[in-house]
Amino acid sequence: MASKNGVVFEDFFPSMVQKLGTEGFMDELCNGFRLLVDGDKGVITFESLKRNSAAVLGLQDMSDDELMSMLKEGDLDGDGSLNQMEFCVLMFRLSPDLMKGSRRWLEEVGTNE
Repeated sequence: MASKNGVVFEDFFPSMVQKLGTEGFMDELCNGFRLLVDGDKGVITFESLKRNSAAVLGLQDMSDDELMSMLKEGDLDGDGSLNQMEFCVLMFRLSPDLMKGSRRWLEEVGTNE
């Protein structure tokens, strides 16, 4: 289990990589992005995150500040939203065990292409 801002959660990503393989796991991350994306803008915005995190993920108890913090943490280009690459990078950063094995998994993806 890991802790982020005092919230304890179990990191299922490493077991997902083992079960699905690197490519399958990356496909699942992309599916997760699609669940949260603003369909008109093609990125995750504050509004789409707020709407979809409650409806799809059951995270209706997250405050606006917590949602905005998530966006800010992942927003690498400073546009106030998350594109698919920023979302995937954020997911890796939130998983301590994935960060440890990320170089190996990236090499696997590169080899498979």
